[in-house]
Formats: sequence, C-alpha cells, structure tokens
Amino acid sequence: MSSFLQIKIYRYKFIAYVVFVVIIGLALGILTCAMLLNQWIGDARLEAANAFAGVENELQYDADRIEAYMQRIYSNHSLMDDARSFLSSSAEGYLTNSLQNSQFSQPLVSFPEDIKTYLYSWAQGGITQVSLHTNNYGNVVRFSDNGIASFKFGLPNTDEAFHDTILKGFVYRKKLSDLALGSKELGELRFLVSSDQIFKSIPNYRLGKAAAVSPSDEIYLIGNEQDQDLKELSRLAAANGRGHGYISKGLFEHIFFITFPSTKFNFKFVSIVDLSMLIRQHANMLITIFLIVITTMISVLLLIVYNLRDDSRFLHRIIQSIGRVKTANFTPNRPARYRRNEYGMIARELDDMIQQLDKHIRNEYLLKLKQQETEMKALQNQINPHFLYNTLEVIRSTALVNQDRDTADAIATLGALYREIVKKENIITIASELELLLKYLEIMEFKYPERFFYQVNVEPALLSIPTVKFWMQPLAENFFVHGFNASNEFNLYVVNGWEAEEHYVLEFVDNGRGIHTDRLQTVRSTLSSQDDPSSGSIGLRNVYTRLHFFYGKSFSIEIENNEEAGVKISVRISKEVIEHVQTADNR
Repeated sequence: MSSFLQIKIYRYKFIAYVVFVVIIGLALGILTCAMLLNQWIGDARLEAANAFAGVENELQYDADRIEAYMQRIYSNHSLMDDARSFLSSSAEGYLTNSLQNSQFSQPLVSFPEDIKTYLYSWAQGGITQVSLHTNNYGNVVRFSDNGIASFKFGLPNTDEAFHDTILKGFVYRKKLSDLALGSKELGELRFLVSSDQIFKSIPNYRLGKAAAVSPSDEIYLIGNEQDQDLKELSRLAAANGRGHGYISKGLFEHIFFITFPSTKFNFKFVSIVDLSMLIRQHANMLITIFLIVITTMISVLLLIVYNLRDDSRFLHRIIQSIGRVKTANFTPNRPARYRRNEYGMIARELDDMIQQLDKHIRNEYLLKLKQQETEMKALQNQINPHFLYNTLEVIRSTALVNQDRDTADAIATLGALYREIVKKENIITIASELELLLKYLEIMEFKYPERFFYQVNVEPALLSIPTVKFWMQPLAENFFVHGFNASNEFNLYVVNGWEAEEHYVLEFVDNGRGIHTDRLQTVRSTLSSQDDPSSGSIGLRNVYTRLHFFYGKSFSIEIENNEEAGVKISVRISKEVIEHVQTADNR
C-alpha cells in the first residue's frame, strides 16, 4: 500500500475513496438499523394492541355474564324475592324477610349463594364484590381469595368500600326493578371486577412495561407494582393526548409509548417501550449488521487498494526503468503483468528497450568478463580445500613413516572434522552433530593424553532430531578455554541426552573451574538480551542465537555451576517444535 501512497495523485484519490466508502457504509448501516428499530417498535405496538384487545374482551365477557345474571334474577321469582329481602339494613332483617317469603313446598333460595355460584365461581374469582344499594345505604357480599363470602349491611353509600378506583377494579352498575310492581326500581346492583383478574394475562405479551391510568391519575401498574419511574412515565403518556409518541429522559435515553382509551370504562391502557432496552435485546443482530457493513467497507477498500496499487506499480516501474537507464544498469528486470492501458504500454516499451540494450552490452562486453571471473572463482574454490586436504595427508603419511600413529590419527580426525565443517548442508541430525563433537574431543584427548577424558550417553530417541550444524563444539571449546585445568590429572567432559515427557534434554557437564556468581549472571543476561555480546561470551551467544533461530521460542539454555566443581549447560528442546520441523522437512 505504501507504494501508491507515495504518489500524490493516488494518495488524494485513495483518501477520497475512503471518505466516500465510509460515509456510504455508515449511512447504509444507520438506515438499516433505523428500519429494524421501526419494525421492532411496530411489533411492540401490535403486541400492545393485542394485549389491550384482550383486556377489552375480558371486560366485555364480564359484562355479558353480569347481563345474563340479571336476566336470571328477573326470570326467577324466588331469587327476586330473596334479592328484595337482601335490601334490609341488617342481617337479622334479611334473614327474617327471607324466611317469611320462603315456601315450605319449594327449596330455599339464597341471593348471596346464587351470586357466588353463578358469578364468582363461573368467573373464576374475577368478581370479588357485589353490593345492592338503596338511596342511603348498601349491603355488600365480598369474596376472599379462597371464595369465602363475607357480608356487611347498612353501609352508607359514601363508604370507602364503594369508592370506584382502578387499583381495586372495575364496577358494573345495574338497576334492579320489580316487574311485578310495574318495573318499580328497588335499588342498584354494583359488580366489582378485580383489576388483577382483568390484567392477569397481560404479562404473557412481550410488552415490556404497561399500566392502566384513570382520569383522576390513579395508576395500576401491570406486573411492576414497585416501579415508581413507570408511574411517572405512564402519567405523562396518558396526559400527552396522542395515541403514541416519544418521551425523552435524557440525551441518550428515549421512551416510546402507546395509549389506547377503553370503550368499556373511563381509563387508558398505556404501554411503555424503552428504546435503549430494545436495542440491548437485539444487540447481537445490530452487531452483526455493523460487522457486515464494516466487512463490506473493508472489502471495497481492498479492491480499491488493489487497483490503485496495480496502477502505481507500473508508474513506479516506469520511473525505475528511466533511473536504470540513466545509471547504465541494463540488467533484466523481473517480468511484470502489464495492464491494458497507457501505463502498461509505456512500461512494456521501456522494459523491451532496456532488454535490447542489455542484450547488446552483454553480448559484446559483460558476458566475456563474467565468464572469466566465474572460471577464476571456480578454480580457486577447487584449489583451497584440496590444498589443505593434501597437506594434511602428507603430514599424516610422514607421521606413519615415523611410526607416530597417534599423531597420524589426530591429523586424520582433524581432516575429517574439516571436511564435515565445509560441507554445504547446514541442517543435520543430532547424531551427525555428536560425531563432529566426538572428532573434536578426540583431538583434545590427543592434545592432553592421560589428563582429559570424555563420555557420551545419549538415548537413541534423540539421534534423529534435526538441528543446526556445529553448535556442540563451541560448548566443549568453552570448557577448554575457561574451565580446563592442565595441571589436574582428571579433566572430565560428559554429554548426556534423554527424552522427558514434553521435551528432549541435552546436558553438557564438566569438572573444571566454575563461573563466578556475578560473571554467571552476566552470561545469562547476555544470552537473553538483544544487545551485542561481550567478548567473553560470544561463543555461547552465537550458539544460543543459531538454536533460537532454528527452534524458535520452544527451546532454552540453562547455565549453572555444579555443586562439586565445573559447569553444567542444559539444552531443552520442545517435542512440539521438533514435530513441526520434521513436518516442514518432509514437505
């Protein structure tokens, strides 16, 4: 991307594209979210309408049941007589009149019991109170939650029990007339239907929050009895005068409300939809939309970048071709895929021109010089190693003639070691690396006869592990430089290797001089730091760097002093990285 941003034309064009794509993407994302939010609000309005219709149906159902019961009273003379007796101002008066009006040949009819049977039981407890009123007082039949009836007689019509409040319920009023007396009005029947019973089905709808508000600002909270904030919002929504709208509670908090006036009673049904809550409920969908929009924007920008980069690459190629011609650099450039436009045509013609010039110059001058230089380097590369090998072989033959077999063996070992070192492959197995180490240790054993001894104890599981070449010898050499004591009759160097549960371990132990604590800390910090190593630990640093480059972070080197004498260097290689390296080699 940086290539075309360096060109002013494409830089301005790319910025304009980014601004355009971001604006269009955000606009589409916001528009989509607004449409979804409007749909969710529409669903909430539909849920609220269905819930209100359910309330109205319940009220109508109770009205129809009460109307049917009034017809039952008028069609049953015994029930009408007992209702007339129930107008007495006391329980004694009611019982006396009821017994006087009863006939021995017919079963006793009780107006309160009939109310309980046909209204309370059939309405499943919805009608909680029935009262019969004269002009001055009223007699009450009240049902508990268990259906047990209680009676009160002679209560003034102004008593609190007769106050109409939406918190208690809805009151149906019916005039009670005596048809035998020419439709003379006997009193008024009032049926109280519990608000809890009417609104009990509302929580089944996905409304969120709902309430019923009376003209006197009495509020019945449906399923949220303690929500004071809902009371205030319901009061504001009912007083708003509109069927729906928004109420702002702050800069980022808005409430949507829907109101429905009842056709049965004087109250408003209010549904409150918290937009922030609605957004949180559909957060996953909104996040998905924004991710799609962002992915689309990124894809479009990547397509723009691809096209701009393609054009700028040819412009760069043209500039570079001109620069190469100016500096007489006619070597062939890497082939390019030319676009079918003016840039592509110019770049193609320039490349063709440079190739023709290069071909002419190479044929006349450079080709001969390169051939001579190549032949000289080849001869030199052949002479140098053969000269060393032949020289070592002459020295070895001389030692054999003089019957110095130890010297001859040491020279042979040195020659074999040198041949292995100059081989081109850099990746070998642990077994091959151990062979290089053994050749070096044999030479040191020749150098210090009867004073240096070595042991190699490595499990077969480690021998096939791939590794870099020539890292064990510097560790052994470090022992001879810093820890070896020529005056000591027993200098020992031991190599151990075994397989652990999660890694392989190679351990290099000697019995020479240990490392001072401060110096040991310096060496450890040098291995793990990125700074230039000190001259005293350059060999260890080189080993660590090469192994770290090959194995990555899944290997470690630990250096510590032995309790008796000498130094122990432990190399741990993770089995996981070995499997990865072997898989890569197989590929």
